[in-house]
Amino acid sequence: MLRELSIRNLAVVESVTVRFYDGFHVLTGETGAGKSILIDALSLVVGGRGSSDMVRYGCDKAEIEAMFELPRNHPVWGILQSFGIDARTDEGLVIRRELSSQGKSVSRVNGHIVTMSMLREAGECLVNIHGQHEHQSLFRTEKHLDWLDSYAGDKVSSILVNYKDAFRQHEKIRHQLRELEDSSRQNMQMLDLYRFQIEEIESARLKAGEDELLAEEKLKLVSSVKRRDASSEAYTLLYGNKGLDAISRAISRITDIREYDPELLGPLLEQLQSSFYQLEDASFQLRDYRDGVDSDPERLNFIDDRLDFIHSLKRKYGESIPDILTYLDRIQSEADKIENRDEHLARLQAEQARLHDEAIQLGKELSVVRQEAANRLAAAIEAELRQLQMERTTFCVELHQQAEGESYRLYANGIDEAAFLIAPNPGEPLKPLNKIASGGEMSRIMLALKTIFASIDLVPVLVFDEVDTGVSGRAAQAIAEKMSRLSTQCQVFSITHLPQVACMADHHYEIRKTIVAERTSTLVTELENMTRIEELARMLGGVEVTEKTRHHAQEMLDLAFKQKGA
Repeated sequence: MLRELSIRNLAVVESVTVRFYDGFHVLTGETGAGKSILIDALSLVVGGRGSSDMVRYGCDKAEIEAMFELPRNHPVWGILQSFGIDARTDEGLVIRRELSSQGKSVSRVNGHIVTMSMLREAGECLVNIHGQHEHQSLFRTEKHLDWLDSYAGDKVSSILVNYKDAFRQHEKIRHQLRELEDSSRQNMQMLDLYRFQIEEIESARLKAGEDELLAEEKLKLVSSVKRRDASSEAYTLLYGNKGLDAISRAISRITDIREYDPELLGPLLEQLQSSFYQLEDASFQLRDYRDGVDSDPERLNFIDDRLDFIHSLKRKYGESIPDILTYLDRIQSEADKIENRDEHLARLQAEQARLHDEAIQLGKELSVVRQEAANRLAAAIEAELRQLQMERTTFCVELHQQAEGESYRLYANGIDEAAFLIAPNPGEPLKPLNKIASGGEMSRIMLALKTIFASIDLVPVLVFDEVDTGVSGRAAQAIAEKMSRLSTQCQVFSITHLPQVACMADHHYEIRKTIVAERTSTLVTELENMTRIEELARMLGGVEVTEKTRHHAQEMLDLAFKQKGA
């Protein structure tokens, strides 16, 4: 549920914070008081389009913040988790949106910055706003099948999963067939190129990592002269007259005098002898290393040529040897398709026919389930309309299929197209919803649909923006009662000019304009007791509020209270 909405510097609103509760809420006020601004603000926090024009004149930015209290199993938590937002379900959901006077927008969910598409995806699970002139979802026949499938539930969804898989594979094969059939001349030209490239790459006999090993070997060969000269000089210095010979003579001289001072000269002699043997061993290793240094110029030339060739292949076919080999696999596959075009064509045609038959069969199964659901949905809507003073209205969910040759045309969601048809008056033919002229009838049809689908789509907040325009008398009372009953399933908000609707609300808010220091501001006040009676009396009597209208307002509230408690 929506628990709190805070607005700052939006249009004529300077600063407003409103608390909300469970049940049915109405917002009333004089025409032009700014009632729709609250709905606009709510629309913004769930991803509605905003602009710099909405920022209050003279202010840098507008700020809207909404706090929702939702159950742990609400789908929005899973959506937020997919965004990488680890929201705690026991702390509620806070959405904040800022609109700058330069037209920039920043949105946050529980402190995390989100994109507009992310905000819209989450918002679709939170708030459903419907206005008198916003019947797009009802007028768009492509949405009617989605509504029907939602109503049918698991019976449709289990078959639809298999159908979509078959349809997706069918479309993939169809696309491959089209490519194969439409590009025969170009394919023959490409085949010559592919053959040349395949021969060039295969003749290279490339191995993964070969270029790296050759580069290492080249580095050793290029440095062979330097390595041999340095090791040879080091060996000469150690093993020549200036090296081991000098140490050997030093050992001999100390040996001659060791007996005169054994405690000091004995350890020193051992140290020199140990060093001599270590240096001798090191010198032999240097000699062996020097003799092992290879300076094969022919091998170096071969490596240079091989690396140049591999580099030329990289320029043509890929940044690395694995990339080149991957490209080789791809063009071999493409060349095979071209060379064996007829065989591939026959195989794809057979696979397409099989998938087409499978999709048609699943589509027919879907149609059977949908037709049964369509009958139930039509009956449910007619029952709701009877409660809304449209007793003799006929409603129909029509399913039809488009022929394609001797079969049916396949669509992404089956072979069916759906359309909601209605005949508000006896003797009239069924017509599409968008052919209905009466806004009052449209409002009641919409309310009937919303009532049925409220328990299916699990959207916790339902907003009606003056949908009762053009309705009066018993129809207005029926709409009010329907909204009141609907509020037991979700939180309902309604902007209304009808006292019949306002008196049925559990919570009543008045929106009015004030002028302070030559600036206009909109205020929102929750009405209780006498203030609510005064507002209902104003709605009943217009400009002049009399004791009679006050008394009538009190009677309406008393009757509404009894009706809701019944």
